[in-house]
Order: sequence, then structure tokens, then C-alpha cells
Amino acid sequence: VQLVESGGGLVQPGGSLRLSCAASVSSFNSFAMAWFRQAPGKEREFVAGSRWTGGAIRYADSAKGRFTISKDRAKNTMYLDMNSLNAEDTADYYCAGAYNLRQPDISEGGRYNYWGRGTQVTVSS
Repeated sequence: VQLVESGGGLVQPGGSLRLSCAASVSSFNSFAMAWFRQAPGKEREFVAGSRWTGGAIRYADSAKGRFTISKDRAKNTMYLDMNSLNAEDTADYYCAGAYNLRQPDISEGGRYNYWGRGTQVTVSS
């Protein structure tokens, strides 16, 4: 499994950004993917995630109403659309993947076996 993030960068407060996670996976059956982030000096935190097929999308409270996950199955890519960004969203964003996750475990970083290298998002004027 290989996960490659892209799309990070510098954005002004109130702006938008789309992150992409391209997945090289032998099978998407029972595969779940999620976005996590880690700000400087802080612990990694869950942002949003879901199973590749079926299952509800879960969002962290900080992401609800502002961030949206979508998938392009033809491209094996998951997107994170982020709107109304603020300084607290500044972090390294990581894509993660795992097989056979239960729905309650979607937000548990320790349950993921596969991680991308991350993409940096900086929200600043």
C-alpha cells in the first residue's frame, strides 16, 4: 500500500484548499482511509475518514461544516476539501489507510497501518 498526499500550501485565513491522497492499493475491499493532522508542538489528531466503500463519513468536530471528504474511484484518490480555513488549521496533514476497520475505529490513528508522508498546510496572512 502506498499513499501519497498533495495539495498543501500557504493560504490566507478564510481561504480554501484541496488536499489529495492517491492510493496504490491491491484491493479496496474493506479498506478505510482517513485524514489526520499534526500541528507544531501538538499531538496528531483525526480530521475525517471513512471506508472506501460504504459506511458513514466521520468528521472531527473541528472539521464539521468546513471540511468535506470525497473519493474518485477511477483515480483511486481521496480528497479533503477545506473551507473557511483559520490559523488553527495550520498543520501537517497525513493520509492514512487500513483494512477491516470497524466504524468506531475510523478516528483512531493507532488503528491505521499505512501512512503517507504528509503535506503541509499553513494558514496565514
